[in-house]
Amino acid sequence: MEKTDYTTIQNVILDAGPIIHLEEIDSLYLLTDFERLIIPDAVWREVEYHSPSVFKYRDINFEKANVVFDEDILSVCKLFCLDTGELEAITLCSQYPDSILLTDDASARLVAKTLGIRAHGTIGILLRAIRRKQFTPHETMRKLKEIPLKSTLFIRRSLLHEIIEEVKREYGLI
Repeated sequence: MEKTDYTTIQNVILDAGPIIHLEEIDSLYLLTDFERLIIPDAVWREVEYHSPSVFKYRDINFEKANVVFDEDILSVCKLFCLDTGELEAITLCSQYPDSILLTDDASARLVAKTLGIRAHGTIGILLRAIRRKQFTPHETMRKLKEIPLKSTLFIRRSLLHEIIEEVKREYGLI
């Protein structure tokens, strides 16, 4: 299981997925201990459309950012048919070299890997919550089990089951 703690990360660039999915399972506050949460314009609009209540959280300081497109990144993103939000998020990561990308889109994560950008998603944030003492392992497993019931995040049930079993093994809950 991946052990990235993100403690040295200054800038977190967000795609819509993790914002929406964390809010759906009442866990958006897990983002509050990141120093900067940067959202590109297209992602901001997408979140406003699908989950407008997100921006009412006063303790989460999202920063809206304009994007200056890079032709090389644009070309790679078009090859993978990424939508505008993912394109803008990946482009912002290139403007903030010390950043990580939070996205649940498999193609966006593949492009990020290709470009040397660290990318994680909703599941990674939930697992990080254990290490950061924001959730106990039991609370994290409960949130993981809520994903297919409360969230629009698409994850294969078999993969979700494997993740839950790994949490049980790692934290001696078997």
